[in-house]
Amino acid sequence: MKLTRGLAVASLLAALPGWALAADIDGSTLSVLWGVPFAGILLSIALMPLLAPIFWHHHFGKVAAAWGLAFLVPFAITFGPGMAGVSLVHALLAEYIPFVILLTALFTVAGGIFIRGNLHGSPGLNTAILAIGAVLASFMGTTGASMLLIRPLIRANDNRKHVAHVVVFFIFIVSNAGGSLTPLGDPPLFLGFLKGVDFFWTVSHIFQETLFLVGALLVIFFVLDSWYYHRREELLRTDPTPDSRSIGFDGKVNFALLGAVVALVLLSGFWKSSVVFNIAGTEVGLPGIVRDVGLIIVTLVSLWLTPKKVHEDNQFGWGPMQEVAKLFAGIFLTIIPVIAMLKAGVNGPFGAIVAAVTRPDGSPDPAMYFWAAGALSSFLDNAPTYLVFFNTAGGDPAVLMTTLAPTLAAISAGAVFMGANTYIGNAPNLMVKAIAEDRGVKMPSFFGYMLWSGGILVPLFVVMTFIWFR
Repeated sequence: MKLTRGLAVASLLAALPGWALAADIDGSTLSVLWGVPFAGILLSIALMPLLAPIFWHHHFGKVAAAWGLAFLVPFAITFGPGMAGVSLVHALLAEYIPFVILLTALFTVAGGIFIRGNLHGSPGLNTAILAIGAVLASFMGTTGASMLLIRPLIRANDNRKHVAHVVVFFIFIVSNAGGSLTPLGDPPLFLGFLKGVDFFWTVSHIFQETLFLVGALLVIFFVLDSWYYHRREELLRTDPTPDSRSIGFDGKVNFALLGAVVALVLLSGFWKSSVVFNIAGTEVGLPGIVRDVGLIIVTLVSLWLTPKKVHEDNQFGWGPMQEVAKLFAGIFLTIIPVIAMLKAGVNGPFGAIVAAVTRPDGSPDPAMYFWAAGALSSFLDNAPTYLVFFNTAGGDPAVLMTTLAPTLAAISAGAVFMGANTYIGNAPNLMVKAIAEDRGVKMPSFFGYMLWSGGILVPLFVVMTFIWFR
């Protein structure tokens, strides 16, 4: 019913004068000042939990909404309500709503699977779970794998004093690096698939890079976790989770529903339909509608079929999903002018960034593409960032998969791997952090997390640059 009302309202708006425009903004005409609201919401996420934790905990949604209005209202005054409305509808229908629907489906379905019994969080077991998660991430998405494994991993380590590093490496490996081998793994690769990149192209071209990064991270984690594990008084005297239950799965029906989520996402990529609805200047295709409606149905079926006790055992709650949905609403809105300025290429305010990826002879520089795509993906949505550099490199999938294969590999690796550099680089990062904090794990602050990523990930990225992206 809500979806029907939303479409009806959007259709009404589309009929109003000035709302039938395309949702394109000429980024070359914008000032960098239009990026201030986006920078503001990023700084709010980074600083307010440290400076005003109680206020942030109760009002982070209002803060995100305030930054969204700080962009939208001046934009409407400057460019007119029509252009502002078109941009808002495009951000909602083409990006935010499908994003939240998919995350909600994965969050709900994975939250309906309970791994019972007491796994003891030794260095060997923790490393094995991270390795399994890395494999699963490329087949069920980084979000799906993260939501499936983060709860049992935290529960396995609930008898230890130091758990934050376990969650940090989980974000590095499962929520990001593991999703680099197929279009199912991470949104940037799925967009490349929709643009014409072969389904198995990434696994054949960045497998070595992925194996190096994941392998190095697993080794570093095992050494660090072993050091913590063997420290004096690391283990609590009483394990909060009893050993009386056998290892097994409850809520098994959700495995089938997880398969349905993957099938719906794949269907929307393979199915080509000429049926397109133009809603206030935003084209919404039939495959996307079928996917989103199907995901909503899967979510409702999961809630209906999952026994209440499974949710109780999993400590399932909507708090983490609400946090992600509210914060990313502000991010998706304030990012509109930033993406437009990047799309303007060398003629836009960020022209120096785009120009930096090209060598003096006019050929693309894979190393610069790797770092430019990765650096922006650390703070921006990595999916549109991938598209910006995909198009900057020519935008022809046939050429990018062959002649310019090193460039496409660099773009793909940068967008996926470096999403782990910050909490907002990839949606699962923030969800995993929220779930961990909800269960009492004291996670690093925004900048504290960046110290971890800067000290561990960045040196590995430098090594990868010299080996693969010269």
